[in-house]
Amino acid sequence: MTTCANLNPFPDAACFRRSPDQVMRLDRMGSAHPTRLSFLRQMLARMQAEHWQFDRPLWQVDAKGVGRAVYRAKGPLRSYSLVAFAHDLPDELRSDRVIATAWDATFALFDGEPDAADLDRLAANVPLQEAGRVSPRELTLSRANRSVRLFAHVIDRLSQGLQPDPAEVAAVGYLMRTTAVYGTGKFGAADREAIENRAELATPFQAEMLTVWLIRAFCADLVDHLAAAKGGSRSVPLDASTRRSLGVGNSTGLGMAPFLVRHPVLMNNWMMAREEALARVRAQTLAHDTALAGLHMAVQAARQNAALWHSQHPIQIGKLADLRRDLEKIKDKLALWPEAGQAHPWDALWRWGEAALTLEGQEALLALMLEPHGDLIDGLGECMAADEPANQRIDGAMTIGTLRGILAQHYDWALGIDFDNPANTARFWYVSEEKLEPRLGDRHHEDGAALEQPLCIARLAKELHAALATEDDAQPVASFLLRHPEHRYALRRAQIAARHPFAEVRDNLIGAEILPIDLMRCKLAFFGASRFDPRSDKWVRISLFQDLPYPHELTAGVAS
Repeated sequence: MTTCANLNPFPDAACFRRSPDQVMRLDRMGSAHPTRLSFLRQMLARMQAEHWQFDRPLWQVDAKGVGRAVYRAKGPLRSYSLVAFAHDLPDELRSDRVIATAWDATFALFDGEPDAADLDRLAANVPLQEAGRVSPRELTLSRANRSVRLFAHVIDRLSQGLQPDPAEVAAVGYLMRTTAVYGTGKFGAADREAIENRAELATPFQAEMLTVWLIRAFCADLVDHLAAAKGGSRSVPLDASTRRSLGVGNSTGLGMAPFLVRHPVLMNNWMMAREEALARVRAQTLAHDTALAGLHMAVQAARQNAALWHSQHPIQIGKLADLRRDLEKIKDKLALWPEAGQAHPWDALWRWGEAALTLEGQEALLALMLEPHGDLIDGLGECMAADEPANQRIDGAMTIGTLRGILAQHYDWALGIDFDNPANTARFWYVSEEKLEPRLGDRHHEDGAALEQPLCIARLAKELHAALATEDDAQPVASFLLRHPEHRYALRRAQIAARHPFAEVRDNLIGAEILPIDLMRCKLAFFGASRFDPRSDKWVRISLFQDLPYPHELTAGVAS
């Protein structure tokens, strides 16, 4: 089990916790919504509480939008700097695909404050992205492309002294979209181990979130700059409300999907923190006026967001219809809630939602119920990191009988799957030779299954269970592995699952009906992504930081 101390002070919440069998299903994971525990919200809350300061010490961008800029974040102990390079990219070269070799803008997050030599080194490498090389002084490497339609519209309007058309802004929601944000040792950048003990980076993906947030400021500054260059004295900058409504878009493909499977302890800790937060809220015996007011405000914001959230994907169109309908049900329910005499009013609201709402609405209700309870749950953010190497060691002294019991308890969902049915083995995960990115193949119609990655957890668990059939219960697993080393990976995962109940996605990840976008949405919700918009079952567009403060607003003390 996760040992974070912040999980322990609320034993009364135990009976209100949802089971992994309910939570770890793909259809529910694919209905996840961002919460106040999302990584970008945690970052903003920390920076506001610690009075971080932000500025732009360098802006060398010409009238064509080509040049470099530096955005600096100064915390109590350390500074970080986004180094941005703006490029003049011909329209025919603009592509969100991972095989692209040129972008409208490229970025690196520098650990500290770069000098002239650092900037020149980065200028020679960052625009090349994978073809270049950064150093351990860099924490992330990223790139972005313009939303051609909105970017040009905004510059044109501002140059004429006019604000952008609100309908155009709402339809797109961002000026640029990132196509990759690399961290954790990629292409020479600092390894996670080098920064994980810094308080401001201990929560997962804080360097990546800071990168994207500062990119957002760069995008807004760039359109103001280009509008002024085009319109001269008659131009105007983006007004505050329009600027706030713009996030940073992101295009994400299959490369993200296997992450949660490859990091079972990390996934457990994310889920455990969120589920503990929900249990604590449900365990409350009163619904205080401040919490009620916060809930109503959150519902109103969610309804506004759902009205602006659009998609062309058939599955997402149906989910959005469910969400909008369910949010109206929640609004109507709150008019008569809490009812007199309810011992646990928040639990009563949750149980009503489980009976009355779709999965989309239930997971939205979870986010809404957490929103007004910061004092109760925000400390759980400290429980979302993971010491993954410490959980990789196999306990060779464990008996076969104990292992058999773990499989029966934690993998019963897998043991009942018939893998002789071709539909249950229809897909296989592999890594593309060209880009070293995960891909999903059709086992029965495509070559490559011999290169399959071990993401077929259900099948591996069932094979391990079958291999134990004739083994003596008293035998140590070390003896078994000496004779059957092919089961080492599955056995290690079983031991991890015994200590981390939310470590496994409890569905068949190689079945014909697998939707990788369910895995993506779950992970992106923990990031804090909104406006989830699948373009197929394998890649999506989302928005980050939409309607949240900019760095200059936190410097000025504007609340998030």
